Amino acid sequence: MQRSEINKIIHEADAFLRSHGYILPPFANWSPEQIRSANATTIRERGLGWDITDFGSNKFEEVGLFLFTVRNGLFSDLNTGRGMLYAEKIMISRKNQVTPIHRHNIKAEDIINRGGGDLVIQLFASDAQGQIDRSAKVLANVDGVKQTLPAGGELILKPGSSVTLLPYVWHAFWAERADCMIGEVSTVNDDNTDNIFDIPRARFA
Repeated sequence: MQRSEINKIIHEADAFLRSHGYILPPFANWSPEQIRSANATTIRERGLGWDITDFGSNKFEEVGLFLFTVRNGLFSDLNTGRGMLYAEKIMISRKNQVTPIHRHNIKAEDIINRGGGDLVIQLFASDAQGQIDRSAKVLANVDGVKQTLPAGGELILKPGSSVTLLPYVWHAFWAERADCMIGEVSTVNDDNTDNIFDIPRARFA
């Protein structure tokens, strides 16, 4: 992705979030020099801020996602069971823009439709080797209610609804009807190591 394209996406994303009443934290507008400063060690160490990816597709409008990590703990804290053990992201899935199927080894997450169009989430269970099981039913917790779906079943989350996804649940998602603002509340997040795709993909552009 070209820097000019990323800048355009950031500008459009900020306007979209504001239109839904979501204001990004102050460091969203910091300069590179400010991000590199000694005062921004936590921001750098925990991967906070902008994250625009096409998953190596070179087709952002078709396969891609806008993310902004608002807060995040450290993986090392999970070993002690103390500290900041959670993370929060705000994301935008454009209409019919797919986030490819993937799972996490560690991260449990709530994916929340915060506004806009419908959010469609396709789900698969894992087999004993951690691969996609295309025959087994999959469990999901939607707004506190347990649901059982067939392999590859699709949830449609209207604005305000959410689903809890546990580690090893394969999922892909996209917006329908209109662009969708998505919240994510999760266990500590490490995007460098804890994204497993069904086929090799680049997590970062």
